[in-house]
Amino acid sequence: MIANEVIEEASLEIMRRAAIDIPKDYLGGIKASAEKETEALSGFVIKSMVANYEAATEDRRPMCADTGLPRYYVKVGNDARIDGGFVGVEKAMRSATARATTDVPLRPNRVHPLWRTDHNNNVGLNAPEVEWTFEPDADWIDITTVHKGGLFGTDYRMLFPGDGIDGIKRFLLDTLISFGKRGLCCQPAIVGIGLGGSKDTCMQLGKQAACLRVVGDRNPDPKIAELELELTELGNSIGMGPMGFVGSSMVVDLHIECGHTHTGGMPISVHTFCLSSRRATARIFANGEIEYRTDPQWFTPYHRRETVGWEEQHHA
Repeated sequence: MIANEVIEEASLEIMRRAAIDIPKDYLGGIKASAEKETEALSGFVIKSMVANYEAATEDRRPMCADTGLPRYYVKVGNDARIDGGFVGVEKAMRSATARATTDVPLRPNRVHPLWRTDHNNNVGLNAPEVEWTFEPDADWIDITTVHKGGLFGTDYRMLFPGDGIDGIKRFLLDTLISFGKRGLCCQPAIVGIGLGGSKDTCMQLGKQAACLRVVGDRNPDPKIAELELELTELGNSIGMGPMGFVGSSMVVDLHIECGHTHTGGMPISVHTFCLSSRRATARIFANGEIEYRTDPQWFTPYHRRETVGWEEQHHA
């Protein structure tokens, strides 16, 4: 039986880690971008960010003054037994969010959209967001927190089947150029593309692709994996670097996630994580032990299943 107290302490710890320590995969991607960047000013900005990351870890302070909007992604093993059930899990995570706002500290960014009232703890109506998924043959819980900015860096368009790959490229270029010119993203970024689904799932898939996959990870579909690499190169060919300066480092990596969609359309969303790619995961085992990591391992084969039943795909 996994206790609520253990869930809360693990959630608090990943809040701290996400806010302060840059994931190693992203740090490696940023350093690679700095080495390839030929424009002096863009290269200087990227190297300054690396120095900022190192200072944050050394001083144990958040790497960015804007600590974003904390949210959770929870993967529950089908055999997990939880004290207090799922209501207990949500209560523990909301409590951890409030504690982290004071203890880390996180900036209290959450306000009511109309009245602007603020509980000063990043907890409120539908906040923090929690997305759930499940995993067969497991008795653990994975809790991932992502601290993503909540204002810019996202766009959506309804494409149609006839637009094809060229339409995807056109929309990506339109989006990244607009973001760079208007200061609507914080590049070099991990870019996530959601392709298909309904409008809401398209947006979810794009955000998950940006925030829950590590630099260098490729989609298991070889044609989509090839497209990810092609679009990464395309995104870095538009002549922009960090802060909209001239450069070639708009994209650290690009990930695509797909969902089956309506026969008449091809919805697409584009999401950019930012220079502070804040994520951390805790796996809580049945015996109460906790394992921390920075790879959420969200997109498992079960998560990407296409068939009615898992067994028929798993044993095909």
